[in-house]
Amino acid sequence: MQGEPEVAVCRLAHRPGRDDRMTTHVGLTARALGADRVIYPDNADQSRRTVEDITGRFGGPFEVELVESTSRIVRNWDGSVVHLTMYGERVQDVEEEIRAVRAGDGDADAGDPLLVVVGSEKVSFDIYETADWNVAVTNQPHSEVAGLAVFLDRLFDGRELDREWADAESRVVPMETGKRVVPADEE
Repeated sequence: MQGEPEVAVCRLAHRPGRDDRMTTHVGLTARALGADRVIYPDNADQSRRTVEDITGRFGGPFEVELVESTSRIVRNWDGSVVHLTMYGERVQDVEEEIRAVRAGDGDADAGDPLLVVVGSEKVSFDIYETADWNVAVTNQPHSEVAGLAVFLDRLFDGRELDREWADAESRVVPMETGKRVVPADEE
């Protein structure tokens, strides 16, 4: 979120044909729930285009990056790394520590950029070793998108839900029933 150390989400792998929707939803969730950018493997171009289209229509800022080696991004990250996995420590046990490190323990000039890593296929053990935290949103199998959503909401203490969007073409009007999308500048 603006004015805070960067939060980037890294999707470790992408299996075309199998992961298309899930990879796209990792990016959409990252964008909607406060991350600054998503990093995809270079074979996830369709997901990149979809997330960029949504960002153009509904606002940003939010960046999408394609890289040759996501594991290199994790190894060389200049900041803290959280790997979301069902085998990790419970999010409720480590979230305060992660927030404190990211915030620089109250020092306005400090704070670590945070890389949130989500897998797709079997994750290699070096990712577990490289991560500063291996974090579980429950120790039960479920979607990486669900884990990412819960983690980001806890990281930002719900503040991301009130985020203002810049440079949007359209905005959704909250309604009890029905759907209404209007030009962003319409009251």
